[in-house]
Order: sequence, then structure tokens, then C-alpha cells
Amino acid sequence: MSPEPLSTIPMRVLVVEDEKKVASFVARALREHSHQVDVAETGERGLQMATNTVYELILLDVRLPGITGIQLCRELRQAGVETPVLMLTARSLIEQRVEGLDAGADDYMGKPFALAELHARVRALTRRGLHNRNAHFHIADLDLDRHKRAASRGGVSLSLTSKEFSMLELLMLHSPSVVPRTEIIEYVWSYGFDTETNLVEVYINRLRQKIDQPFALKLIQTVRGVGYSIGPPE
Repeated sequence: MSPEPLSTIPMRVLVVEDEKKVASFVARALREHSHQVDVAETGERGLQMATNTVYELILLDVRLPGITGIQLCRELRQAGVETPVLMLTARSLIEQRVEGLDAGADDYMGKPFALAELHARVRALTRRGLHNRNAHFHIADLDLDRHKRAASRGGVSLSLTSKEFSMLELLMLHSPSVVPRTEIIEYVWSYGFDTETNLVEVYINRLRQKIDQPFALKLIQTVRGVGYSIGPPE
């Protein structure tokens, strides 16, 4: 099985940015990862598009002509639009970040930014959106309840640490696809974490002891040189 990188899961994204070069740069980068991207150059146009079309993610510049990004974000939240919002701000203006978060933004990214940072933040916010639509996961006799932060197998409750639960959640969310170990590090720990660490292997072993060891059917699979997946072996 060839793994599908989590960053290539197709989404519909709205970019609200009046600087054409920045908008083009962001849109092209997202389209290269198979996302469908719409661009709005004003806050008014962004408001119209975001309230009439369902998006998985909105990238929103703070400084826009007419309705500002802060005002737009606030109006979207008041209108009941819960799409994750990533604010693009001037890196030096901390007050913009605070104001944006207070208006309902989920995260912010300072300009200028690197493509690696853009994709990392997009992946993180996408996962939040996906998680909001999926509260329960079931694979064979393994069950996970995100809202209760609880998991069980064969009806027996599993005692998992926070990191173990996050790792299991990620594997189940993308089952049966293989999750690269770099994506696991980014999700369970953080962007920029040491990719040479053996923590992934340590935690996978812990999960196996709790989830697989007592059962004949082993669910956690290793794809050497790539990562891990969860599901019955092929």
C-alpha cells in the first residue's frame, strides 16, 4: 500500500488576500497539494464567498481594503461559520495576532513565511476540522470516543496517556492509510520537533502492549521506512 501524505487530502480552501503576489504564492502552493483554492481580494468578496460556499479552511489576511480581516472573521463567526481560520499577519504586530484570535481565528501566521510552515499549519487546522465531524472511530473491536477522550477494545477500557491517545486518534482518523512518522511527530508533539527522535517507536510499542498484546488480531501495522497504520493485516 502506498501511503497518502496527510497534506494531500483534497480540501476546498478560501484565500482572502489583497496582495496579488502573496495570494498567487499561497494558492499555487496549496493547489500543488491537490487542494481546490478560491481567492477573494477584498473582505466583502470573502464574506460573500465564505457564507455561500462550504470550505474546509480559510486563510485570511488581517489588512484588507474595506472590511478588514478582523471584522470579516468576527462576522463569519457571528453568522455561524465554523470553518477553521488561519490569519496572516505582519510578524512584528503582536496586537494583530491577539485581536485576530479574539475575533474567532484558530491560528495565525506571520509574514513572510516558509512553505513548510504554511503546510504544517494547514495540516494542523485541517485535522481540527476533520475531528469536529468525526467523534467516534471503530476499527474491528477497537473503539475511540474523541469527546470523552476514551478508548476500548473488546469492550474493555484502555488506559492511555494523553500522547498515546493522540497517536491512536491520528492512526484511526486516517485508517487504513499509512501515516508517516514525521506526520506523527508533528501531530503528537509539535512542528519543528526533532525528527531523529525514537519517541514514535517508543509510543508505538506502548500502544501495541495495550491494544494488541492481549488479542489475537493485531491492528497496529508497520510499513518499514514509511510509518504506521491501524487495521487488520492484509
